[in-house]
Amino acid sequence: MSILGVELRRSAAVGAGLITVVIGVVALYVATGRWSIGWMALAMTIREYLLLLWPLALMAGAWQGRREHRAKVGELFATTPRPRLQRMLPVLVAMACTLAVAYLVVTVAGLAWIVTTARYLPLVDFVVVTGVGVLSVIAAAWLGLGIGRLLPALVTVPVLGVAGVLLVGVGSLVPPDRVAAAISPVHGSSLFHDYQTIDDRVSGAVAIWMVALAVTGLLLFVATGRRARLAAVVPVLLGLVAATAVVPRDRDVLNWPVDPVARELVCTDDTPTVCVSRVHSGVLDAVTPPAREGLAVLAKLPNAPTTVHENTRTLSFGEDRAAPQAGVVTIDVRIDKRGRLAHPASVVPEIVAGLGVPYDGECRNRHAATERAAAYWLLGREPRSDVGVVPGMIAEDPELNAEAVTLWQRLRGLPEGEALARVTAVRDALLVCEDPVGILSGSAG
Repeated sequence: MSILGVELRRSAAVGAGLITVVIGVVALYVATGRWSIGWMALAMTIREYLLLLWPLALMAGAWQGRREHRAKVGELFATTPRPRLQRMLPVLVAMACTLAVAYLVVTVAGLAWIVTTARYLPLVDFVVVTGVGVLSVIAAAWLGLGIGRLLPALVTVPVLGVAGVLLVGVGSLVPPDRVAAAISPVHGSSLFHDYQTIDDRVSGAVAIWMVALAVTGLLLFVATGRRARLAAVVPVLLGLVAATAVVPRDRDVLNWPVDPVARELVCTDDTPTVCVSRVHSGVLDAVTPPAREGLAVLAKLPNAPTTVHENTRTLSFGEDRAAPQAGVVTIDVRIDKRGRLAHPASVVPEIVAGLGVPYDGECRNRHAATERAAAYWLLGREPRSDVGVVPGMIAEDPELNAEAVTLWQRLRGLPEGEALARVTAVRDALLVCEDPVGILSGSAG
Protein backbone atom coordinates (compact mmCIF):
# COMPACT_ATOMS: atom_id res chain seq x y z
CA MET A 1 0.00 0.00 0.00
CA SER A 2 2.85 2.36 0.72
CA ILE A 3 4.28 1.73 -2.74
CA LEU A 4 0.84 2.35 -4.26
CA GLY A 5 0.66 5.62 -2.34
CA VAL A 6 4.00 6.67 -3.79
CA GLU A 7 2.77 5.85 -7.29
CA LEU A 8 -0.37 7.88 -6.73
CA ARG A 9 1.68 10.87 -5.62
CA ARG A 10 4.45 10.72 -8.20
CA SER A 11 3.00 9.08 -11.31
CA ALA A 12 0.70 10.55 -13.95
CA ALA A 13 -2.29 8.67 -12.50
CA VAL A 14 -3.81 11.42 -10.37
CA GLY A 15 -3.21 14.08 -13.00
CA ALA A 16 -4.86 11.92 -15.65
CA GLY A 17 -7.80 11.34 -13.35
CA LEU A 18 -8.25 15.04 -12.63
CA ILE A 19 -8.08 15.96 -16.32
CA THR A 20 -10.63 13.24 -17.08
CA VAL A 21 -13.00 14.64 -14.47
CA VAL A 22 -12.65 18.21 -15.71
CA ILE A 23 -13.12 17.35 -19.38
CA GLY A 24 -15.96 14.91 -18.67
CA VAL A 25 -17.94 17.24 -16.40
CA VAL A 26 -17.47 20.25 -18.67
CA ALA A 27 -18.57 18.23 -21.70
CA LEU A 28 -21.66 17.05 -19.82
CA TYR A 29 -22.76 20.41 -18.52
CA VAL A 30 -22.18 22.23 -21.78
CA ALA A 31 -25.06 20.19 -23.28
CA THR A 32 -27.32 19.05 -20.44
CA GLY A 33 -30.27 18.83 -22.81
CA ARG A 34 -28.71 15.77 -24.44
CA TRP A 35 -28.99 13.61 -21.33
CA SER A 36 -31.50 15.29 -19.01
CA ILE A 37 -34.06 12.66 -20.07
CA GLY A 38 -32.84 10.23 -17.43
CA TRP A 39 -30.34 7.72 -16.16
CA MET A 40 -29.82 5.73 -19.33
CA ALA A 41 -29.39 8.83 -21.47
CA LEU A 42 -26.70 10.01 -19.04
CA ALA A 43 -24.83 6.69 -19.14
CA MET A 44 -24.94 6.62 -22.93
CA THR A 45 -23.82 10.23 -23.27
CA ILE A 46 -20.78 9.63 -21.06
CA ARG A 47 -20.00 6.55 -23.17
CA GLU A 48 -20.21 8.78 -26.23
CA TYR A 49 -17.76 11.19 -24.60
CA LEU A 50 -15.22 8.37 -24.58
CA LEU A 51 -14.37 9.91 -27.94
CA LEU A 52 -12.48 12.41 -25.74
CA LEU A 53 -11.76 10.38 -22.61
CA TRP A 54 -10.41 7.22 -24.26
CA PRO A 55 -7.58 8.90 -26.21
CA LEU A 56 -6.80 10.93 -23.08
CA ALA A 57 -6.38 7.75 -21.01
CA LEU A 58 -4.28 6.21 -23.80
CA MET A 59 -1.97 9.24 -23.83
CA ALA A 60 -1.70 9.29 -20.04
CA GLY A 61 -0.68 5.63 -20.05
CA ALA A 62 1.90 6.23 -22.78
CA TRP A 63 3.38 9.17 -20.86
CA GLN A 64 3.65 7.03 -17.75
CA GLY A 65 5.08 4.12 -19.74
CA ARG A 66 8.03 6.28 -20.79
CA ARG A 67 9.06 6.92 -17.19
CA GLU A 68 11.90 4.39 -16.95
CA HIS A 69 13.26 5.55 -20.31
CA ARG A 70 13.12 9.20 -19.25
CA ALA A 71 14.84 8.47 -15.95
CA LYS A 72 17.35 6.08 -17.60
CA VAL A 73 16.84 3.46 -14.89
CA GLY A 74 15.58 0.59 -17.04
CA GLU A 75 18.81 -1.42 -16.85
CA LEU A 76 19.14 -0.74 -13.13
CA PHE A 77 15.63 -2.04 -12.38
CA ALA A 78 16.20 -5.06 -14.63
CA THR A 79 18.95 -6.23 -12.24
CA THR A 80 16.58 -6.46 -9.27
CA PRO A 81 15.47 -9.98 -8.28
CA ARG A 82 11.76 -9.09 -8.11
CA PRO A 83 9.68 -10.11 -11.16
CA ARG A 84 8.82 -7.19 -13.40
CA LEU A 85 5.08 -7.81 -13.06
CA GLN A 86 5.39 -7.49 -9.30
CA ARG A 87 7.34 -4.27 -9.63
CA MET A 88 4.92 -2.77 -12.16
CA LEU A 89 1.74 -3.81 -10.35
CA PRO A 90 1.47 -0.54 -8.33
CA VAL A 91 1.66 1.49 -11.52
CA LEU A 92 -1.03 -0.61 -13.18
CA VAL A 93 -3.29 -0.40 -10.14
CA ALA A 94 -2.73 3.34 -9.72
CA MET A 95 -3.67 4.11 -13.33
CA ALA A 96 -6.68 1.78 -13.23
CA CYS A 97 -8.04 3.09 -9.93
CA THR A 98 -7.69 6.79 -10.65
CA LEU A 99 -9.25 6.62 -14.11
CA ALA A 100 -12.05 4.35 -12.92
CA VAL A 101 -12.82 6.74 -10.06
CA ALA A 102 -12.64 9.69 -12.45
CA TYR A 103 -15.18 8.09 -14.78
CA LEU A 104 -17.50 7.41 -11.85
CA VAL A 105 -17.09 10.97 -10.56
CA VAL A 106 -18.20 12.28 -13.97
CA THR A 107 -21.22 9.96 -13.74
CA VAL A 108 -22.10 11.16 -10.24
CA ALA A 109 -21.80 14.77 -11.40
CA GLY A 110 -24.40 14.03 -14.05
CA LEU A 111 -26.67 12.21 -11.60
CA ALA A 112 -26.69 15.26 -9.35
CA TRP A 113 -28.40 17.15 -12.20
CA ILE A 114 -31.21 14.64 -12.85
CA VAL A 115 -31.69 12.90 -9.51
CA THR A 116 -34.81 14.93 -8.68
CA THR A 117 -36.43 14.65 -12.12
CA ALA A 118 -35.56 11.21 -13.52
CA ARG A 119 -38.04 8.59 -12.29
CA TYR A 120 -37.16 5.60 -14.45
CA LEU A 121 -34.02 3.71 -13.49
CA PRO A 122 -33.09 0.62 -15.55
CA LEU A 123 -30.53 -0.38 -12.93
CA VAL A 124 -28.95 -3.38 -14.65
CA ASP A 125 -28.56 -1.64 -18.02
CA PHE A 126 -27.26 1.51 -16.36
CA VAL A 127 -24.64 -0.45 -14.40
CA VAL A 128 -23.59 -2.46 -17.46
CA VAL A 129 -23.22 0.58 -19.73
CA THR A 130 -21.33 2.51 -17.04
CA GLY A 131 -19.19 -0.51 -16.18
CA VAL A 132 -18.11 -0.94 -19.79
CA GLY A 133 -17.17 2.73 -19.85
CA VAL A 134 -15.00 2.25 -16.75
CA LEU A 135 -13.40 -0.83 -18.27
CA SER A 136 -12.70 1.12 -21.46
CA VAL A 137 -10.65 3.86 -19.82
CA ILE A 138 -8.68 1.27 -17.83
CA ALA A 139 -7.95 -0.67 -21.02
CA ALA A 140 -6.83 2.52 -22.75
CA ALA A 141 -4.47 3.40 -19.90
CA TRP A 142 -2.92 -0.07 -19.77
CA LEU A 143 -2.54 -0.21 -23.53
CA GLY A 144 -0.85 3.18 -23.39
CA LEU A 145 1.51 1.93 -20.68
CA GLY A 146 2.58 -0.97 -22.85
CA ILE A 147 3.04 1.04 -26.03
CA GLY A 148 4.76 3.85 -24.14
CA ARG A 149 7.33 1.40 -22.76
CA LEU A 150 7.77 -0.31 -26.14
CA LEU A 151 8.11 3.00 -28.04
CA PRO A 152 9.39 5.51 -25.49
CA ALA A 153 9.90 8.37 -27.94
CA LEU A 154 8.22 11.64 -26.98
CA VAL A 155 6.24 11.67 -30.25
CA THR A 156 4.53 8.43 -29.21
CA VAL A 157 2.15 10.27 -26.86
CA PRO A 158 0.52 12.64 -29.41
CA VAL A 159 0.51 9.96 -32.09
CA LEU A 160 -1.36 7.64 -29.75
CA GLY A 161 -3.85 10.42 -29.03
CA VAL A 162 -4.65 10.70 -32.72
CA ALA A 163 -4.76 6.92 -33.07
CA GLY A 164 -7.14 6.72 -30.12
CA VAL A 165 -9.53 9.19 -31.72
CA LEU A 166 -9.44 7.19 -34.94
CA LEU A 167 -10.05 3.89 -33.18
CA VAL A 168 -12.95 5.19 -31.11
CA GLY A 169 -14.46 7.73 -33.50
CA VAL A 170 -13.83 6.37 -36.97
CA GLY A 171 -14.02 2.85 -35.59
CA SER A 172 -17.63 3.48 -34.59
CA LEU A 173 -18.50 4.14 -38.24
CA VAL A 174 -16.58 1.44 -40.09
CA PRO A 175 -18.62 -1.13 -41.99
CA PRO A 176 -19.97 -3.62 -41.25
CA ASP A 177 -21.84 -2.45 -38.15
CA ARG A 178 -20.92 -5.63 -36.26
CA VAL A 179 -17.22 -4.78 -36.41
CA ALA A 180 -17.86 -1.16 -35.44
CA ALA A 181 -19.96 -2.24 -32.44
CA ALA A 182 -17.21 -4.60 -31.33
CA ILE A 183 -14.21 -2.27 -31.50
CA SER A 184 -15.58 1.14 -30.49
CA PRO A 185 -17.04 1.84 -27.03
CA VAL A 186 -18.96 4.83 -28.41
CA HIS A 187 -20.82 2.90 -31.10
CA GLY A 188 -24.57 3.01 -30.53
CA SER A 189 -24.30 5.61 -27.76
CA SER A 190 -25.60 8.57 -29.80
CA LEU A 191 -29.22 9.17 -28.82
CA PHE A 192 -31.76 9.11 -31.65
CA HIS A 193 -34.81 8.69 -29.42
CA ASP A 194 -35.66 8.84 -25.71
CA TYR A 195 -36.26 5.10 -25.34
CA GLN A 196 -32.86 4.09 -26.62
CA THR A 197 -30.54 1.72 -24.83
CA ILE A 198 -27.45 -0.35 -25.61
CA ASP A 199 -28.00 -4.04 -26.12
CA ASP A 200 -26.27 -6.23 -23.54
CA ARG A 201 -24.63 -8.28 -26.29
CA VAL A 202 -23.06 -5.12 -27.69
CA SER A 203 -21.81 -4.16 -24.24
CA GLY A 204 -20.49 -7.70 -23.80
CA ALA A 205 -18.61 -7.52 -27.10
CA VAL A 206 -17.03 -4.18 -26.18
CA ALA A 207 -16.07 -5.58 -22.78
CA ILE A 208 -14.33 -8.55 -24.42
CA TRP A 209 -12.44 -6.25 -26.78
CA MET A 210 -11.39 -3.91 -23.99
CA VAL A 211 -10.19 -6.78 -21.83
CA ALA A 212 -8.15 -7.98 -24.81
CA LEU A 213 -6.59 -4.53 -25.24
CA ALA A 214 -5.88 -4.32 -21.51
CA VAL A 215 -4.16 -7.73 -21.51
CA THR A 216 -2.11 -6.74 -24.54
CA GLY A 217 -1.05 -3.53 -22.80
CA LEU A 218 -0.19 -5.46 -19.64
CA LEU A 219 1.94 -7.97 -21.56
CA LEU A 220 3.78 -5.21 -23.41
CA PHE A 221 4.38 -3.35 -20.17
CA VAL A 222 5.92 -6.33 -18.37
CA ALA A 223 7.51 -8.10 -21.35
CA THR A 224 11.24 -8.78 -21.04
CA GLY A 225 11.96 -10.19 -24.47
CA ARG A 226 10.97 -10.17 -28.14
CA ARG A 227 8.90 -13.35 -27.88
CA ALA A 228 6.89 -11.92 -25.00
CA ARG A 229 6.19 -8.79 -27.00
CA LEU A 230 5.10 -10.82 -30.02
CA ALA A 231 2.85 -12.90 -27.78
CA ALA A 232 1.13 -9.70 -26.69
CA VAL A 233 -0.55 -9.53 -30.10
CA VAL A 234 -2.45 -12.77 -29.47
CA PRO A 235 -5.04 -11.33 -27.00
CA VAL A 236 -5.95 -8.59 -29.48
CA LEU A 237 -6.59 -11.08 -32.26
CA LEU A 238 -8.54 -13.46 -30.03
CA GLY A 239 -10.49 -10.57 -28.54
CA LEU A 240 -11.51 -9.22 -31.95
CA VAL A 241 -12.70 -12.64 -33.09
CA ALA A 242 -14.64 -13.23 -29.86
CA ALA A 243 -16.15 -9.74 -29.80
CA THR A 244 -17.41 -9.89 -33.40
CA ALA A 245 -18.87 -13.32 -32.70
CA VAL A 246 -20.86 -12.01 -29.74
CA VAL A 247 -22.46 -8.91 -31.28
CA PRO A 248 -25.96 -9.33 -32.74
CA ARG A 249 -26.58 -9.20 -36.49
CA ASP A 250 -29.67 -6.96 -36.41
CA ARG A 251 -28.78 -3.42 -37.55
CA ASP A 252 -31.47 -1.79 -35.39
CA VAL A 253 -30.23 -3.64 -32.30
CA LEU A 254 -26.68 -2.54 -33.02
CA ASN A 255 -27.45 1.12 -33.62
CA TRP A 256 -30.64 2.25 -31.85
CA PRO A 257 -32.33 -0.50 -29.82
CA VAL A 258 -35.50 0.30 -27.89
CA ASP A 259 -35.99 -0.34 -24.17
CA PRO A 260 -39.60 -1.63 -24.12
CA VAL A 261 -40.04 -0.82 -20.42
CA ALA A 262 -38.98 2.80 -20.98
CA ARG A 263 -41.63 3.06 -23.70
CA GLU A 264 -44.48 1.66 -21.57
CA LEU A 265 -47.24 4.15 -20.81
CA VAL A 266 -47.81 5.47 -17.29
CA CYS A 267 -51.26 7.02 -16.85
CA THR A 268 -53.16 9.22 -14.44
CA ASP A 269 -55.46 7.49 -11.94
CA ASP A 270 -58.38 9.81 -12.67
CA THR A 271 -60.07 10.88 -15.89
CA PRO A 272 -59.73 12.28 -18.48
CA THR A 273 -56.82 9.87 -18.82
CA VAL A 274 -53.41 11.24 -19.74
CA CYS A 275 -50.51 8.86 -20.36
CA VAL A 276 -46.80 9.38 -20.93
CA SER A 277 -43.96 6.93 -21.39
CA ARG A 278 -42.28 5.56 -18.30
CA VAL A 279 -39.02 7.34 -19.07
CA HIS A 280 -40.98 10.63 -19.07
CA SER A 281 -43.12 9.79 -16.03
CA GLY A 282 -41.50 12.61 -14.09
CA VAL A 283 -43.41 15.18 -16.18
CA LEU A 284 -46.83 13.49 -16.06
CA ASP A 285 -48.09 16.00 -13.49
CA ALA A 286 -46.95 18.86 -15.72
CA VAL A 287 -48.47 17.40 -18.89
CA THR A 288 -51.87 16.54 -17.38
CA PRO A 289 -53.45 20.02 -16.93
CA PRO A 290 -52.76 21.34 -20.47
CA ALA A 291 -53.58 17.93 -21.95
CA ARG A 292 -56.98 17.97 -20.28
CA GLU A 293 -57.48 21.54 -21.40
CA GLY A 294 -56.88 20.41 -24.97
CA LEU A 295 -59.38 17.56 -24.58
CA ALA A 296 -61.94 20.06 -23.27
CA VAL A 297 -61.51 22.11 -26.44
CA LEU A 298 -61.96 19.04 -28.65
CA ALA A 299 -65.04 18.06 -26.62
CA LYS A 300 -67.00 20.65 -28.63
CA LEU A 301 -66.92 18.14 -31.47
CA PRO A 302 -69.14 15.04 -31.47
CA ASN A 303 -67.35 11.78 -30.59
CA ALA A 304 -64.20 13.70 -29.67
CA PRO A 305 -61.15 11.96 -28.18
CA THR A 306 -61.26 11.50 -24.42
CA THR A 307 -57.68 10.33 -23.77
CA VAL A 308 -54.21 11.73 -24.43
CA HIS A 309 -51.26 9.40 -25.01
CA GLU A 310 -47.66 10.27 -25.60
CA ASN A 311 -46.49 9.32 -29.08
CA THR A 312 -43.90 6.63 -28.37
CA ARG A 313 -43.06 5.72 -31.95
CA THR A 314 -39.44 6.02 -32.97
CA LEU A 315 -37.83 6.53 -36.34
CA SER A 316 -36.01 3.20 -36.26
CA PHE A 317 -35.95 1.35 -39.55
CA GLY A 318 -38.37 -1.52 -39.79
CA GLU A 319 -40.67 -0.34 -37.02
CA ASP A 320 -44.31 -1.02 -37.79
CA ARG A 321 -46.58 2.01 -37.99
CA ALA A 322 -48.97 2.02 -35.05
CA ALA A 323 -52.66 2.09 -35.96
CA PRO A 324 -54.59 5.07 -34.49
CA GLN A 325 -56.63 4.23 -31.41
CA ALA A 326 -60.24 5.31 -31.27
CA GLY A 327 -60.81 8.08 -28.76
CA VAL A 328 -57.10 8.74 -28.28
CA VAL A 329 -55.09 11.76 -29.39
CA THR A 330 -51.30 11.52 -29.34
CA ILE A 331 -48.73 14.19 -28.57
CA ASP A 332 -44.97 14.39 -28.40
CA VAL A 333 -43.49 14.90 -24.95
CA ARG A 334 -40.20 16.78 -24.85
CA ILE A 335 -37.81 17.23 -21.94
CA ASP A 336 -35.85 20.43 -21.39
CA LYS A 337 -32.28 20.73 -20.20
CA ARG A 338 -33.43 20.73 -16.56
CA GLY A 339 -35.30 17.45 -16.98
CA ARG A 340 -38.70 19.15 -16.87
CA LEU A 341 -41.45 19.47 -19.49
CA ALA A 342 -40.23 21.55 -22.42
CA HIS A 343 -42.59 23.93 -24.21
CA PRO A 344 -45.69 23.38 -22.02
CA ALA A 345 -47.53 26.06 -24.02
CA SER A 346 -47.42 23.81 -27.09
CA VAL A 347 -49.42 20.98 -25.51
CA VAL A 348 -52.92 22.44 -26.06
CA PRO A 349 -52.33 23.55 -29.69
CA GLU A 350 -50.70 20.19 -30.46
CA ILE A 351 -53.72 18.29 -29.15
CA VAL A 352 -56.23 20.48 -31.00
CA ALA A 353 -54.20 20.63 -34.22
CA GLY A 354 -55.54 18.12 -36.69
CA LEU A 355 -58.84 18.12 -34.74
CA GLY A 356 -57.76 15.01 -32.87
CA VAL A 357 -57.04 13.02 -36.05
CA PRO A 358 -53.44 11.78 -35.98
CA TYR A 359 -51.14 11.95 -38.97
CA ASP A 360 -50.65 8.37 -40.12
CA GLY A 361 -48.05 9.21 -42.76
CA GLU A 362 -50.11 7.61 -45.51
CA CYS A 363 -53.07 9.93 -46.10
CA ARG A 364 -52.19 12.59 -48.67
CA ASN A 365 -55.41 14.59 -48.26
CA ARG A 366 -54.30 16.71 -45.32
CA HIS A 367 -54.53 20.47 -45.70
CA ALA A 368 -52.59 22.46 -43.12
CA ALA A 369 -54.37 25.80 -43.59
CA THR A 370 -57.85 24.27 -43.30
CA GLU A 371 -56.90 22.27 -40.22
CA ARG A 372 -55.26 25.26 -38.56
CA ALA A 373 -58.27 27.50 -39.18
CA ALA A 374 -60.63 24.87 -37.76
CA ALA A 375 -58.41 24.19 -34.74
CA TYR A 376 -58.04 27.86 -33.85
CA TRP A 377 -61.79 28.39 -34.21
CA LEU A 378 -62.19 25.73 -31.51
CA LEU A 379 -59.53 27.51 -29.44
CA GLY A 380 -61.36 30.81 -29.84
CA ARG A 381 -58.45 32.84 -31.11
CA GLU A 382 -56.89 33.89 -34.40
CA PRO A 383 -54.54 31.40 -36.06
CA ARG A 384 -50.88 31.97 -35.65
CA SER A 385 -47.83 30.51 -37.32
CA ASP A 386 -46.39 27.27 -35.96
CA VAL A 387 -43.09 29.10 -35.54
CA GLY A 388 -42.74 29.66 -31.81
CA VAL A 389 -45.58 27.24 -31.06
CA VAL A 390 -44.32 23.92 -32.35
CA PRO A 391 -40.84 23.15 -30.92
CA GLY A 392 -38.17 23.04 -33.58
CA MET A 393 -40.23 24.98 -36.16
CA ILE A 394 -38.02 27.83 -37.35
CA ALA A 395 -39.66 28.77 -40.65
CA GLU A 396 -42.72 28.07 -42.76
CA ASP A 397 -44.56 29.40 -45.79
CA PRO A 398 -46.14 32.74 -44.72
CA GLU A 399 -49.00 32.17 -47.18
CA LEU A 400 -50.11 29.13 -45.20
CA ASN A 401 -50.97 31.07 -42.06
CA ALA A 402 -52.49 33.90 -44.10
CA GLU A 403 -54.84 31.40 -45.77
CA ALA A 404 -55.70 29.95 -42.34
CA VAL A 405 -56.54 33.42 -41.02
CA THR A 406 -58.81 34.07 -44.00
CA LEU A 407 -60.70 30.79 -43.45
CA TRP A 408 -60.93 31.47 -39.72
CA GLN A 409 -62.43 34.89 -40.36
CA ARG A 410 -65.10 33.32 -42.56
CA LEU A 411 -65.93 30.88 -39.78
CA ARG A 412 -66.17 33.73 -37.31
CA GLY A 413 -68.75 35.38 -39.55
CA LEU A 414 -71.05 32.34 -39.45
CA PRO A 415 -73.56 31.41 -36.77
CA GLU A 416 -71.87 29.21 -34.16
CA GLY A 417 -73.93 26.14 -35.03
CA GLU A 418 -73.11 26.31 -38.73
CA ALA A 419 -69.41 27.01 -38.02
CA LEU A 420 -69.26 24.01 -35.70
CA ALA A 421 -70.92 21.85 -38.35
CA ARG A 422 -68.26 22.84 -40.89
CA VAL A 423 -65.43 22.16 -38.46
CA THR A 424 -67.02 18.78 -37.69
CA ALA A 425 -67.22 18.08 -41.42
CA VAL A 426 -63.49 18.81 -41.73
CA ARG A 427 -62.75 16.36 -38.91
CA ASP A 428 -64.99 13.70 -40.52
CA ALA A 429 -63.19 14.16 -43.84
CA LEU A 430 -59.83 13.70 -42.18
CA LEU A 431 -61.00 10.50 -40.51
CA VAL A 432 -61.69 8.90 -43.89
CA CYS A 433 -58.79 10.64 -45.68
CA GLU A 434 -60.96 12.84 -47.89
CA ASP A 435 -59.88 16.25 -49.17
CA PRO A 436 -61.09 18.90 -46.66
CA VAL A 437 -60.39 21.88 -48.94
CA GLY A 438 -63.46 24.04 -49.44
CA ILE A 439 -65.44 22.71 -46.48
CA LEU A 440 -64.85 25.73 -44.27
CA SER A 441 -65.59 28.21 -47.05
CA GLY A 442 -68.68 26.31 -48.14
CA SER A 443 -67.29 25.69 -51.64
CA ALA A 444 -66.70 21.94 -51.28
CA GLY A 445 -68.28 19.81 -53.96
